[in-house]
Amino acid sequence: MSDPSQLRVGDTDRERMIEELHEHTVAGRLTADELEERVGAAYGASTHADLDALRADLPISASSVQLELSTRKSRLRRRLVQEAGGSLTLSAVCVGVWLSSGAHASFWPGWVIGFTLLPVVRDGWRLLGPASDVEVVEVRLQARRERQLARGRRRHSRYRGLPWP
Repeated sequence: MSDPSQLRVGDTDRERMIEELHEHTVAGRLTADELEERVGAAYGASTHADLDALRADLPISASSVQLELSTRKSRLRRRLVQEAGGSLTLSAVCVGVWLSSGAHASFWPGWVIGFTLLPVVRDGWRLLGPASDVEVVEVRLQARRERQLARGRRRHSRYRGLPWP
């Protein structure tokens, strides 16, 4: 299905819509009769388009903005954890090589750890720190993902046409 507004809604979506309608009633945007009518329509809604029609003439509520922000933050947090896992794996391999070589020289894996985890720590601080900046973290993660995909395409095109061993 190409149109997300035609996806079916669940009970949590309906309840969220009703909470939003209550906020608008408290703010004086809806009368008690309008609230009652829209709550009935919310319980009868079957698609996202039905719920969107209930809020078409209302401004965006604070709770929906907060919900969207928390959803974006949780998605970005998962992506940062995935990147940290890759960095930690590479760091563990380097520490293993250093330990297996006798661990006589200086701790050179510290450089690998610093360079691989620095972007993750920086973006984690921007996302979870006191001055959260979701847009900057989202742009940086997307840029890193695009670079990674471009490297994969270059690597794949380099071997195109050669027989597979």
